[in-house]
Amino acid sequence: MSTAAPAPDPHPSSAPLAWRSAPDLVAALAAGEVLATDLVSALLERAAVIDEPAGALALNSLAAVDPAAMAVAAERDAEARAGRVRGPLHGLPVVIKDNIEAVGLPGWAGSSALVGRPGRDAPLVARLREAGAIVLASTNLSQWANIRSSSSTSGYSTTGGLVANPYARDRSAGGSSSGSGAAVAAGLAPLAVGTETDGSIVCPAALCGLVGIKPTVGSVPTARVVPISASQDSPGPMGRSVADVRLGLAVLTGVAAVASPAPRVAVAATWRTGHGATDALFDEVVAELGRERPLARRDVALPGDAEGDDELTVLLSELVDDLGAYLAERPGEGVRSLAEVVAWEDAHPVELAHFGHDLFERALATGGRAGSAYAPARRRNLDWAVATCLEPALADAEVLLAPAYGPAWKSDLVLGDRVLASPATMPAAIAGWPIATVPLGLVAGLPVGAALLGRPGSEWLLLEAAAWIERIVGEAAPRRPTFAGPQRG
Repeated sequence: MSTAAPAPDPHPSSAPLAWRSAPDLVAALAAGEVLATDLVSALLERAAVIDEPAGALALNSLAAVDPAAMAVAAERDAEARAGRVRGPLHGLPVVIKDNIEAVGLPGWAGSSALVGRPGRDAPLVARLREAGAIVLASTNLSQWANIRSSSSTSGYSTTGGLVANPYARDRSAGGSSSGSGAAVAAGLAPLAVGTETDGSIVCPAALCGLVGIKPTVGSVPTARVVPISASQDSPGPMGRSVADVRLGLAVLTGVAAVASPAPRVAVAATWRTGHGATDALFDEVVAELGRERPLARRDVALPGDAEGDDELTVLLSELVDDLGAYLAERPGEGVRSLAEVVAWEDAHPVELAHFGHDLFERALATGGRAGSAYAPARRRNLDWAVATCLEPALADAEVLLAPAYGPAWKSDLVLGDRVLASPATMPAAIAGWPIATVPLGLVAGLPVGAALLGRPGSEWLLLEAAAWIERIVGEAAPRRPTFAGPQRG
């Protein structure tokens, strides 16, 4: 495993704060060694240089900055001086995906159909604020969390444009939590919240060299988060290290971090990305892990063993009901159902500039959960994911390990995504079980990661295994992006 030399920082004056870990910053804020106002000011200055330039140099990870952020930072400083620390994130800036409602931020899910609808604090945002966090900004995303078109481009939305990868700005930052991944990787915030239905935290985390975790469905509240599927949606934290993500996970779930013994780990031998160098690096790391303690190997079922498009049938059926219920309840004037969203987009050409909404149209045709296809598809789906894949693979193990994604592909608003990925996210997503990712290193200068799956409620075991990989990989893992322009090939 080779190491990569750090690239020159594009905003050197903010670098001493930008690259500190979340736990380190929280300790420094509590001790008065760092002021929240200085930290917020430095990160906003950094964002102005890295995130906002016109043209190909823009990272474009942030959707909006909370105009109250500096005032909240001053309040946190005053509380710290008075010895009143709200909680484990006191004074720490956090960014949230723009499908999560928060007072002062858009919560538009990238769609002009939601512009002007007032946002409220989602329960998960209330948890962040109660823990003392400063909700600094919202992050751009794949519009409607990538459920609108079968030919969409990850990281693109009508309201936010296209998010770039800080390792190479013509490459994808992944989706759908694209801006959350790019912002943390670029040092614009120490911690982010993304959401995942199938791959939407793990993908941008892997492509941007981060640690991320999608917790067990239901362990983090999803109220006031623009939904896709009640059976698969889950918000989760993204950070530059396992320690960062542990801190965020405890707050989002409301469950204190627990010390976990070394988990038993099995390797999904049949789950490969199809990218030779990525799979070879994964094998190299697995060999290093195996020198410390034994690893089981499992030939785990592949997606071809599943029944057709069952997962998509389930997601589209639930989307009709869940998004419709959300839109009907959200304050303000505007669309109140998926059918009204489709009509809005048909009437506003900017919405269809690069790709259409064929998945929305297919969703409307399902009839929702009451449609005849939903219940049998859900039964087959769960049987494949749990009985065929996960239970046999984890029969005598607590963590299942696989490569996640190949390196970031080039963003293409004409042809859409060209993804190289292992099947790891699919069974966990269908079952609602937790999945995490941790960096493995760089392939051709771009980050790649490992996926870690476990049983419901096993988040701390997954992060314990991720910390083991983080230690083994060491300095070979990406630490700071290159902020490179377009790459060849």
